[in-house]
Amino acid sequence: MSEQAVRAHIDLFNTAVTTGDWSAFVAGFHPDAVMTFVGPPVGPFTGRDAIAEAYAADPPDDTMRMVAASRDGGADIVTFAWSRGGTGTMTLHYRDDLISALTVTFDESPARPHR
Repeated sequence: MSEQAVRAHIDLFNTAVTTGDWSAFVAGFHPDAVMTFVGPPVGPFTGRDAIAEAYAADPPDDTMRMVAASRDGGADIVTFAWSRGGTGTMTLHYRDDLISALTVTFDESPARPHR
C-alpha cells in the first residue's frame, strides 16, 4: 500500500492501546485476515473476529513507532520500536485495501518481552 497506510495502522494501534477500544484498529483487517507472531507463543489468529478476540483477551500495553518502511513485492515491511524498549518487524499484505496478512516478528530484548 503506502507509508501513509502503515502510519495509519500504527496510529490506530497506538490509539487502541491507550483507549482500550480495538474496534477501529481491527476494522482495518480483511474478514479472512491472518495475524501471526514470530517469537511469543501466541496465534496465529485467523479471521477478523479471532483477531479482535485476541486483542480483547490480552491487549498490548505498549505503543510503537515506525522506524523504517519499505515495499517488497506486494508487502509493506515495517521496522518498529516499542515505547518502552525493544524492536520488531511487521510484514503487511493487503486485499481490497484491508490487511489480509500481518506477521509480527519480535527482536530479542533481554529487558522486557512483548506480547
